[in-house]
Amino acid sequence: MTMGTPAEIAALRTLALVGPATSGKTTLAEALLWKAGAIGSPGTVERGSTVSDWDPLEKKAQRSLNSSILHFRHDGVHVHLIDTPGAQDFLGQSLPALEAVETAAVVISATAGIEPMAVRMMQWAAQRERDRLIIVDKIDAPDINLEALVGQIQVAWGRECLPLNLPAAGGTKVVDCFFTRESPVKTDFSSVAQAHRALVEQVVEVDAAFVERYLNDGDIDASELHAPLEQALREGHLIPICFVSGRTGVGVPELLDVITKLLPDPTEANPPAFLKGEGAAAKPLQALPDPKMHVLAHVFKIAQDPYVGKMGVMRVHQGTLTPGMQLYVGDARRPFKVGHLLTLQGKEFVDAPKAVPGDICAIAKVEELTFDAVLHDAAEDDHIHLKPLEFPVPVHGLAIEPKRRGDEQRLHDNLHKLVSEDPCLKVEHVAATNESIVYGLGELHLRTILDRLTEVYKCEVNTRPPRIAYRETISAPAEGHYRHKKQTGGAGQFGEVFLRVEPLPRGSGFEFVDQVKGGAIPYNFMPAVEKGVRQGLDAGVVAGYPVVDLRVVVYDGKSHPVDSKEIAFITAGKKALQAAVQAARPSVLEPIVNIEISAPEQNIGDITGDLASRRGQVSGTTSSSGALAVVAQAPLSELSSYQSRLNALTGGQGRYTIEFSHYEAVPPNVQAQLASQHKIKDED
Repeated sequence: MTMGTPAEIAALRTLALVGPATSGKTTLAEALLWKAGAIGSPGTVERGSTVSDWDPLEKKAQRSLNSSILHFRHDGVHVHLIDTPGAQDFLGQSLPALEAVETAAVVISATAGIEPMAVRMMQWAAQRERDRLIIVDKIDAPDINLEALVGQIQVAWGRECLPLNLPAAGGTKVVDCFFTRESPVKTDFSSVAQAHRALVEQVVEVDAAFVERYLNDGDIDASELHAPLEQALREGHLIPICFVSGRTGVGVPELLDVITKLLPDPTEANPPAFLKGEGAAAKPLQALPDPKMHVLAHVFKIAQDPYVGKMGVMRVHQGTLTPGMQLYVGDARRPFKVGHLLTLQGKEFVDAPKAVPGDICAIAKVEELTFDAVLHDAAEDDHIHLKPLEFPVPVHGLAIEPKRRGDEQRLHDNLHKLVSEDPCLKVEHVAATNESIVYGLGELHLRTILDRLTEVYKCEVNTRPPRIAYRETISAPAEGHYRHKKQTGGAGQFGEVFLRVEPLPRGSGFEFVDQVKGGAIPYNFMPAVEKGVRQGLDAGVVAGYPVVDLRVVVYDGKSHPVDSKEIAFITAGKKALQAAVQAARPSVLEPIVNIEISAPEQNIGDITGDLASRRGQVSGTTSSSGALAVVAQAPLSELSSYQSRLNALTGGQGRYTIEFSHYEAVPPNVQAQLASQHKIKDED
């Protein structure tokens, strides 16, 4: 086996382009590939000819819907680049990219300024301890104020955000400020000397020896500052700003130099947050970018390719992957053999001879591969996983069924494929209504899923309006009892259950406790009791929604030596549960979401007033560049078709993002209405 060398690993860079939709990420990725010589000419999003937006649905929508893996070489350095979607609805694609890279490059449009998605990606990158780079795109657009934008960036994220280069000649040139102490070129704002001095002072602050040298000599050659620069980037003490125009290529050669000369290799960034063990007993595990150690690789993306089937895309953190070697998936005891190791370039892939720490590669046709799985080559390296990402909870629901009878299994299989690709997509079968519900992050997310079902998988479906994911819970302890007795000639049915319900903190779920003593309920019937209890929870009691956040304690019962059967205890468990919940001051819970609305400042009054009418609570507003960001919480049920309402309030200029916050009890009048609707359904 040929192992990688330290020189190979030092010549690797990984970064993800993240940030708002329409900020120019895909166009910039195309420009980087072109300037690095990886492609013959740059494509455009409008023509559907870019390397990363290759999916037919992306071409049709003219926007990124999936993360795309790219690579190129520049000055002897191999760069792995991930182009990510910018819409909040596709965080299931963009957030995992942070786990595969050393650097999160947040792209900001000079024309749009700081948008909510940029703020979120900066926060997430900081939480995962990624190095951060801010790329200001579209610097040659008319009527922009880049100096003011830099000021806004520093207000938003701190004075550690400093330009590595500066635009000149109206955004048609870019001048380096890190290696260049001063320049005769007049920049559009500030000066090279001033920017260089600010950078050097910021970098040397992390090393006392360099501070002393700087104070004595007045300057330090930037070529000597590599180690403290990497430390400053790791610690977030420096967040560089670069200026580009992906459309015209201005600043792209300079950005390539920044990537290869200044951004960290796998040995220079913060290590990945691996844990060994489960739950509270899990302990941090140091993964070392050493090609000779045991293999540790993390699957951060699953793709269902129409030609090669299921494909797991992974980042190698430790050891060396080669075709033919045996790997374990997570805690599985049976290894699989690596057939082909693939390097991706958009939709294209080629065989790779090996993958060393820092490489991004793919393995196809291995069904055991799942999102977030850790691959390893030693059986003893089980129970290793990355610190879980905190994904937004999908709360937009859509009831879905096949148009043709008999296609239920086919629809189920295709939905399973889509769920395997997207950690922010969930499919749930609601027993009370016998409905399959698809949950996503928003209307755009669900619409894209439906397009994929019909256009890619040729699966025609019917849908119904979004169903709100209400839940039920209890607010007091109570007891329930039910005796099921049925005699119809011959062997009868008998089962009796006594149980107690107790409220648990919000978000705890469900606990089942067996406290039966003396064999009052034979142990072989307890699974049937639990099954009945779970059926009762799923069916709901007040309004037909699942009951959550409670403990069910079964403490007594009776059985019959002949007539007791599983079905009897299932029924008794369900009915006893329902009786207890009805006596435990039940309430209906509704999902409350955080909503952030970006709109022209003159519309603030209309927006906040409209939110108040929807039981929303505004927690704050921020204003910059004539735009307003309203931050609030509101019930999801009140935000149906909210984009249409926002368009009407803002003349089509408003945008919003939502994410799940928590569940909260509905007002009494709403609960009464929901209960009444449920009663009518039962009567029908």
